[in-house]
Amino acid sequence: MALNLAVNSYQVPYPTPQNSEETIGNLAHRFLQDKLSVRDIRAEAYALALSAINANAGSSQLSRLRKELRNLGASSKIIEATKFPDITKEANEIQQNRRKIVEAFERIDYPDHFTLESVKERFDGYDISTLPDLQALTDIIIMLCICPAELKTLRITDTGVTGYAKNPSQPDIPRKFRSMEKNQEHARELLTWIQNAISSSRMGDPGKPGVKWFNRFLKNYNLIPKYLRKIGAIYGVVVHGAENMAYAYTIAGECLRHSSNNHTSPVQNYVVVNYRRRGQKPEEARPFCLYDNGN
Repeated sequence: MALNLAVNSYQVPYPTPQNSEETIGNLAHRFLQDKLSVRDIRAEAYALALSAINANAGSSQLSRLRKELRNLGASSKIIEATKFPDITKEANEIQQNRRKIVEAFERIDYPDHFTLESVKERFDGYDISTLPDLQALTDIIIMLCICPAELKTLRITDTGVTGYAKNPSQPDIPRKFRSMEKNQEHARELLTWIQNAISSSRMGDPGKPGVKWFNRFLKNYNLIPKYLRKIGAIYGVVVHGAENMAYAYTIAGECLRHSSNNHTSPVQNYVVVNYRRRGQKPEEARPFCLYDNGN
C-alpha cells in the first residue's frame, strides 16, 4: 500500500545514516540464520531502538527491521517480538510535540505545470538529439534532486552517484541512486544531455554565482532553485510507493543524497512541501515535512 500523505501529514523525521538500512538488513538475516530465540531477538531489537538518538528514530529503525524480517519470511511471532509499546508511545509523543512547530517551517507550493504527472510526462518525451531548453533543465533538476552547483559534476554510474555537493573534508563516496525516474540509464542520459549543453556553452550554467536568468524563469511559476530538489524528493517517495513514514524518509534521504555521517537535524533545515496531484486544488494538498541539509 502506498504512503498516504493525507494521513501522515506533518510527520517530522530524524535523519539516520544511509548505511543503517544495510546494517538492519544484516541484523535481520542473522536473527534467522542463527535461529535466535524470540527472547534473544526481542533483546537485540530493543537494544537497536535504544541505540538511536531518541524514541522517534528508534521506532523508525524497528519499522525497517520488521520490513526486512517480513521480506525474509519471518514468522508473525518473530515480528511481534520487535514491537515495544513504550517506544511507540514515546515516539508518538515526540511527533505530536513537533507538529506544534511545523507551521513555522518554510512551505513550498507549486503549479499544475510542475506536478509529478506533468514533470514525468515531459522527461519521458524529451529528445536528447535536440538542444535542451530551460524547461528541460528544470525538469531534470527536479528528477535528480540536484543543487544547481552539482549540475556539471554529478555522475551516475553502476556503483552509485558521485560529484554531489558536500563538505570539503568529505570523500566523494558513491551514494545510492534514487530518483522519481526508476530507470537509471534514462536518468543518466538526461543528465548527460544537460551537461553536454552546458559544457559546449549552448546552455548557461545555473550553478554560477550571481546567475539571474534561471531565477527569472522559475519566478514565472512562483518557484526558486532550492525548491526543486525538495519537490523531487517528495516525488521520489510517491513513485517508489513508500508504505510507511520511516521508509518515506529513507527514500527522501536517498534522493537528496544525504551524508551518512549527518546525525543532526536543525529545525531551520526542515521545509514543508505541499504535495498535490495535477488538477487538485491547493487546499487539497497534503503537507509533507522534509529535512534537507543541502541548499
